[in-house]
Amino acid sequence: MAKYTGPSNKLFRNYGVTDLSNRKLVSSLRQTASGQHGAARKKLSDYAINKAARTKGVTGTVLLQLLERRVDNVLFRAGFATTRKQARQIVNHGHVLVNGKKVDIPSYLVKAGDIITIRTRSAEFVKTVMESLDVAAPQWMTVDAAAQKIVFDRIPEREELDPEFKEQLVIEYYSK
Repeated sequence: MAKYTGPSNKLFRNYGVTDLSNRKLVSSLRQTASGQHGAARKKLSDYAINKAARTKGVTGTVLLQLLERRVDNVLFRAGFATTRKQARQIVNHGHVLVNGKKVDIPSYLVKAGDIITIRTRSAEFVKTVMESLDVAAPQWMTVDAAAQKIVFDRIPEREELDPEFKEQLVIEYYSK
């Protein structure tokens, strides 16, 4: 299976969203999609979200809650990584403990009350990243920067999540 290794900003422009994963990038210069025919209007593709569709509740809200519960996203939101890619790499390299057990899968879903910590051997790297960033942690998690510990208090509500996400499109897709 091929892996895309090109510029990720082009992908964000193709989907018509802003790149929120990179805190270094303030805003993208162009709002159109990349490539020769990028200015032409494109039909939005449908995305099959199996787990969110099976769960009871509003599918769009459940999807957002699942994305917020990922370990790599929790590290990014807490300010332990500059980008989501960096947070994913920190998890992949085994520097993260969830409830005292090593987790090396970035898509691992944390539950309410889980404690995420950084292993002692990588504490210096994460400390330098945290000092360079000034990020306020979301309301649904408690961050102890000195101990490099995150407590995932609860699953976030829809009002606290990204307002740009159009969950109505997901609901219309599954109601067909």
